[in-house]
Amino acid sequence: MPIILAIESSCDETSVAICDNGKITANVIANQTIHENYGGVIPELASRVHQQNIVPAVQQALAIAGVNKKQLDGVAFTQGPGLLGSLLVGVSFAKSFALALNLPLISVNHMQAHILAHFIDEPKPKFPFLCLTVSGGHTQIVLVKDYFDMEIVGETLDDAAGEAFDKTAKILNLPYPGGPLIDKHAKDGNPSKYQFPEPQIQGLNYSFSGFKTAILYFVRDHQKENPAFVQENLADICASVQHSIVNILLNKLKKAAKQYNCNQIAIAGGVSANSGLRNALLSLQDTLGWEVFIPKFEYCTDNAAMIAIAGYQKFLQNDFVGQEVSPMARMNF
Repeated sequence: MPIILAIESSCDETSVAICDNGKITANVIANQTIHENYGGVIPELASRVHQQNIVPAVQQALAIAGVNKKQLDGVAFTQGPGLLGSLLVGVSFAKSFALALNLPLISVNHMQAHILAHFIDEPKPKFPFLCLTVSGGHTQIVLVKDYFDMEIVGETLDDAAGEAFDKTAKILNLPYPGGPLIDKHAKDGNPSKYQFPEPQIQGLNYSFSGFKTAILYFVRDHQKENPAFVQENLADICASVQHSIVNILLNKLKKAAKQYNCNQIAIAGGVSANSGLRNALLSLQDTLGWEVFIPKFEYCTDNAAMIAIAGYQKFLQNDFVGQEVSPMARMNF
């Protein structure tokens, strides 16, 4: 009955979780608000705040779980992908902590962990299943054959869906992080009010760079005629943008489900918290005969619970790494 301590520090959340025999008993997330002043994550500031947060987060997680550090059986950590300075804090702490307590080290791929978050609670998908992983830095369709046997069958060729949300928010003068604000305003708008082009990309791949440019020109042209256009139509713009991005994502996912004859469909990553995407996916359950899996909100954004559950599965397979392990800004499946 292994007890795993897990550390996540790939971007701007310092998170620590405890997994006790496959059950998450603590999931502490320390958010960084300093980046709101700059309209985006500043890597150097992120790594400094991780240094401040990591020891209190570990102490809090152990206290919540009611676990003594001497009861731990392993230390899991995010090796990559992510911001190198941020990863370095988490990896260095995990190595030191494991060395001091003579515990095995478990390295976890951040993107695999997002997918494996579906194995924290019931219901759990059955292998094989397709997972649409969408965040600020990644947009991928992944064929999941087993816990660590995954194949990316489609991905963005340039910008990610989360970036399209955030950059649109910036064009609309919404504060950072803008993606959740677009979701909030979209609930009061008409999703059919404005039409935006859908990128025509072959296969199962995505592209959002042209979409962002289309939004920029759309706003610019309308503001020439009416400088108050955005303020007067904010809800409709947000609803239309969200509707378009969700359609782009799901059209490829439908194609992938048909191509791989798969009806077990999941979403993961920060954008999987978007209500428009969640509702649209649920609406496809009956029409397409899908069994849909959507993670709880606390497991959508970066969190250590997903690192813990991935680390637990690796522990069962005796998949450990040595003290020579180092963080990786880019990391393949």
